[in-house]
Amino acid sequence: MPNVQPLHVDRLRALPKAEVHAHLEGCFEPGVLEQWARQARVPMPRPRERLLEFAGLADFLHFLDWACGLASTRERLAELSYGYSKRLADGGVGYADVIVNPTHWPAWHGRLADMIDAFDAGLTAAEQDGLPPVSLCVSLLRTQSSDAAAELADTLVALRHPRVVALSIDGNEAAAGRTGPRFAEAFRRAGAAGLRRTVHAGESSGPEGVRDAIELLGADRIDHGVRAIEDPELVALLVDRRIPLGVCPTSNLALGVYASIEEHPIDRLRRAGAVVSINTDDPVLLGASLVGEYALCSKVFGWSEDDLRALARNSIDASFASADVKERLSLALARW
Repeated sequence: MPNVQPLHVDRLRALPKAEVHAHLEGCFEPGVLEQWARQARVPMPRPRERLLEFAGLADFLHFLDWACGLASTRERLAELSYGYSKRLADGGVGYADVIVNPTHWPAWHGRLADMIDAFDAGLTAAEQDGLPPVSLCVSLLRTQSSDAAAELADTLVALRHPRVVALSIDGNEAAAGRTGPRFAEAFRRAGAAGLRRTVHAGESSGPEGVRDAIELLGADRIDHGVRAIEDPELVALLVDRRIPLGVCPTSNLALGVYASIEEHPIDRLRRAGAVVSINTDDPVLLGASLVGEYALCSKVFGWSEDDLRALARNSIDASFASADVKERLSLALARW
């Protein structure tokens, strides 16, 4: 009988793991935003003590645009990315793929190379200080045109920046409707040039969004993907092809995808054989930590240490980390 006693947070923090579904846009501290807003003479959407109270996904996405609009200098982007790596280290994370969507950052429109260099400066400084390595997944917004998507893919391919490992797509699926066919060419170009492909699907869309991500966009990894549980044939496809799901339980609760953690399908997907990892999505804005996500799910679903080790293994395998980083984390996990 496996040990299903809840683990102490220090034990979970020591668990070697990666994070594969988080947005840099979701890592703004309220105090920093208040300071930047005051300096820019831009009004706050709500008082600081209620700044991170969101009415739903649409309100949340509007907030992201406001917050990113304040990050107008190279120093602020570097500060933000360094802070993200520090946050990873505090949670015992050994590597992360973090998503950045250029459409949210108005000061950097038309300056993608400069924006990536600014993030890279902060992440490079973090690595030099012994903090975890982080790679960038540059994301399309679901409401963009097919031409804009192809242009972004071509730009990333031409830049070949070593910090950028993937083309991503995010945004409100329910509002945008079916978009897989529109972006198929951009993802084809990215994949042909060696970029990995990660796709938000199965959050505000149903299982059909996940199927499009696989069949039209060639997804190497699905961000969310939880509503695949509504289609047993789709779950079987995910299991057969070993396509990982980057699941974010607290995010799904906060944004109304599920009403309670008990209703969340992460454990059913795991038991069905899907490659599931645990992630924070927008950690600061949603009040989530990776240790907290592991602790919550472990308690509710009665996961054993072997289950937790398998989930951490999934996170490492699903990441776009280099072979040597994966090997280092795998060896550490075997010793945990």
